[in-house]
Amino acid sequence: MRQPFLAPYMVTIGDINYGRHLGNDRPLLIFQDARIRFLRSLGFTEGDIGEGRSIVVVESGCRYLRQVFLHEELQVAVVVGELQGKKCRLEYSATRLGDGQKVFEGFTLLLAYDPHSKRAAALPEQFVTLCSAYLGEEG
Repeated sequence: MRQPFLAPYMVTIGDINYGRHLGNDRPLLIFQDARIRFLRSLGFTEGDIGEGRSIVVVESGCRYLRQVFLHEELQVAVVVGELQGKKCRLEYSATRLGDGQKVFEGFTLLLAYDPHSKRAAALPEQFVTLCSAYLGEEG
């Protein structure tokens, strides 16, 4: 497997729920933060992946492995799990830096979107080329 893209994340008070640990909805926000950093490293944004196209999340999932607490530092690894046609699947794995434990993992399925025609569109060639450097084992 190729090297993943790595993104840091510090758990803030807004991430904490009434149980005093990371809320179950927060990994999706953390995945988005890592995705934004990943795209920026390639010269893209969620609103511009080239050729006038953007991305929309059409599916997501998360597996919670361990509790996460306020001010813990996480490192989120991002790999491309699938890259073809109109869709791109990003896979994430969050590790707590303090003890090296994986705390949650998940994915987002992204669809290339043409905002002018308001329709799904093919992934831009340059996007595919640059993302291919992060393809995982099964990509």
